[in-house]
Amino acid sequence: MKKLFILAFGCLIAVSSFGQQALGQRPHVKSPVINADGTVTFNFYDPSATAVSVNGDFEEIRNQQIEMTKQENGVWTVTTAALNPELYSYSFTVDGQRIVDPACSYVNRDINTLSNIFIVTRNNDDKGHLYSVNNVPHGTLSRVWYDSPTLGQQRRMTVYLPPTYDGVKRFPVMYLLHGWGGDETAWGDLGRTSQIMDNLIADGKATPMIVVMPNGNPTCNAAPGWWHEGMYVPDGNAFNQRGTKATMEDSFMDIVNFVDSRYMTIRKRSARAVTGLSMGGGHTFGISRLYPDVFDYYGLQSAATRMAFGGSLEGKQDNEDQAKFDAQMKRLFDSKPKLYWIAIGKDDFLMQMNTDLRQYLDDHHYPYEYYENDGGHIWRNWRIYLAVFAQKIFK
Repeated sequence: MKKLFILAFGCLIAVSSFGQQALGQRPHVKSPVINADGTVTFNFYDPSATAVSVNGDFEEIRNQQIEMTKQENGVWTVTTAALNPELYSYSFTVDGQRIVDPACSYVNRDINTLSNIFIVTRNNDDKGHLYSVNNVPHGTLSRVWYDSPTLGQQRRMTVYLPPTYDGVKRFPVMYLLHGWGGDETAWGDLGRTSQIMDNLIADGKATPMIVVMPNGNPTCNAAPGWWHEGMYVPDGNAFNQRGTKATMEDSFMDIVNFVDSRYMTIRKRSARAVTGLSMGGGHTFGISRLYPDVFDYYGLQSAATRMAFGGSLEGKQDNEDQAKFDAQMKRLFDSKPKLYWIAIGKDDFLMQMNTDLRQYLDDHHYPYEYYENDGGHIWRNWRIYLAVFAQKIFK
């Protein structure tokens, strides 16, 4: 028995030594490395690869695919030009195959695409700082199930409670709606909602508020993998052919009623806002016309206005006749909402829809605020719009 133990112990040492030796031969790779001058270095270890590049949403770099150089130790590397303060997404392409960076733990899902993320920041006043987790009081982000009688479903939403929420004091509520292919996780993960709200509230730039991020897909109860349909491949069209009892707009008061019953809310029009991006902007457009006495603040971000009431981007403006639409818009603006805000990037493919809406509002002398910036239909813009809108409401 003693000889057997010694033999086993010797084998263990040999295996351990081999493992430590192999570990020592593999270079320690850190990626990405954010340098003091704002440049970013990416590293990837694969001595057998023949071509590696990094792909990212780097506006400062005209060619978004940057070829990496192989070093003698098998590490591929490249350093970008200086990047402006921002949250960036990226991935690697290795011999034609797109992969996430194995050295970076920070990964987001956008529909069915996984990308790594990193933040560049230089001071407390830039966007990188706004999107970072800073040493400030933090709110709570929760996944919550609720009943929707209108849709006949149990559904999931994400709820942000501000740092001072104590179950006694009442707070206003912003309803924040995602776009096509998104779900109740999109604004929290891709939009950095909790970080933006924590930082704005800490700086006194935004009123402490509850933020409700529901799932805007009436044929899906929750994000992929989080409801009874299981781990299907998310593609933005899941179960769209199934049919539904009602539209997102028709069922929206189920959400409002649940939030008012579950949380300490200020149950007044003056304490409710609704805003959304793309499809969620279309939902906001429809909600504003259905419930003009429920909300006082509306934010249309890159709004797909033709998607309101179950329409499509390719379809006609809406399935309602013009007289009904005109009556709804008149009722809305006769109620004198405190803010009707439209935001879009110059290169957004939905610019014409928003131009048409603004022309309609101008023709009827309906007041609104307009915000236009560079860029297209991208999360980089929607994070900006959230931050701007949040500072305008509940003042």
